[in-house]
Amino acid sequence: MENEEENETMLEKMKEIIAEQLNVDAEAVLAESSFKEDLGADSLDLFELVMALEDEYSVEIPSEDLEKLTTVSAVMDYLKAKGVEG
Repeated sequence: MENEEENETMLEKMKEIIAEQLNVDAEAVLAESSFKEDLGADSLDLFELVMALEDEYSVEIPSEDLEKLTTVSAVMDYLKAKGVEG
């Protein structure tokens, strides 16, 4: 149950960051949302989003990992694998 709460907390925080960075409504951001197809992000948007996530979660996301991070849930899984908690 705690893990589910952590996921929900992380998702809510990520929604705020993504909505601010991509200038979209937070309600439009879902775990399965694709940054490019669903949220209309271009490469500059994604770069700025990654910088915001790195600042928020105190992690470094190498550029070679960016191509794998195409959805909100992929980023959440990536951050959890790096030891980030919700």
